[in-house]
Amino acid sequence: MTDIRNIVILTGAGVSAESGIDTFRDAGGLWEQHKVEDVATPEGFARDPDLVLRFYDMRREAIQTKQPNAAHDALARLDAEWDGELLIVTQNVDDLHERAGAGRVVHMHGTHLQAWCTACDRRLPWTGPMIDRPACPACGARSLRPDVVWFGEMPYGMGRIQAALRQADLFVSIGTSGAVYPAAGFVQDARAMRVRTLELNLEASMGSRWFHESRHGPATRIVPQWVDELLAG
Repeated sequence: MTDIRNIVILTGAGVSAESGIDTFRDAGGLWEQHKVEDVATPEGFARDPDLVLRFYDMRREAIQTKQPNAAHDALARLDAEWDGELLIVTQNVDDLHERAGAGRVVHMHGTHLQAWCTACDRRLPWTGPMIDRPACPACGARSLRPDVVWFGEMPYGMGRIQAALRQADLFVSIGTSGAVYPAAGFVQDARAMRVRTLELNLEASMGSRWFHESRHGPATRIVPQWVDELLAG
């Protein structure tokens, strides 16, 4: 892979599942307990803010007890050792990439460990509950909400992501369902720009046909293997 210089990596729920973080779409996942329109839309928040805040308070608390796994560690090692351009674009709202040591990360769907004040438009680190409507540390308004991108809202960092894809030699999708747009369309964008594409996933995703190559298995096994291979040249 000596011709590979610039890499864009998309990670999804499958990267964090082996750390014990529930996925939304699998059997027994969060969507079976809550309807998406109730907990992950602006309309749901307007209709029943207590339900939404309790849901995210539980997720925020749970995420802080989880630890990065071998897949996170391998990507952090790649970030540290790769001297070309590299961008890890994650759909996950946990901080396990960062806790593993990765720095070149974009959270396109936001993060549980941050609050957004809709009054002053500040984003602030946040680890505690929101159900009691705490005041914004910046402006004092009681207008905090989870800094998570809900369905119907614009993902973060799209300009940076598209710019990185235009410069990429390799696009890698890890642990994603291929069902949530716009992330699910990145592989098609990459193919249109003649970027090499690789899928690393537990099983074939909905977009597997778009990848030049697919490797299937647990993320904690196949991601470290791929990173070792890439760094070995």
